[in-house]
Amino acid sequence: MLQINILHVGNIKDLYLADAVSEYEKRLSASCKIRNVEIKEEKLPENPSEGEISQALRREGDRLLASLPAKSYKIALCVEGTELSSEAFSKKLSAAAVSGYSEISFIIGSSFGMDERVKRAADLRLSVSRMTFPHRLMRVILLEQIYRAFMISSGGKYHK
Repeated sequence: MLQINILHVGNIKDLYLADAVSEYEKRLSASCKIRNVEIKEEKLPENPSEGEISQALRREGDRLLASLPAKSYKIALCVEGTELSSEAFSKKLSAAAVSGYSEISFIIGSSFGMDERVKRAADLRLSVSRMTFPHRLMRVILLEQIYRAFMISSGGKYHK
């Protein structure tokens, strides 16, 4: 069974988002194994300087890179990434699985973004939208799209 790893900086504090994450993880349990890896978010002052942000992203990047399974297909979620339709995303996940990857790792940065080294380590830079979303909500959106991708590849009715 395919292993899906979701590396995310910070945790979900809002109950409604945590409930949505749990719901999609439950739905996905028939199709794959989900492993969440929470990376500690750096604390920054109210109005951080560019230097403080850069240092925080570097420290978070160190922790992300250390936690990233080496032999997985790595997908960094970032605004400058490639946008895919749900159907193309489904094909991308299926292609990774049939190419010998038993794990797919998704990487979600903090509200300030993601260290460039982490993006370079990824096999794919994926943009969910050109719009900006809270990074905690991104886990829900990602899980929904992963679920949709499995339903598309299995011919399920959810996507219709």
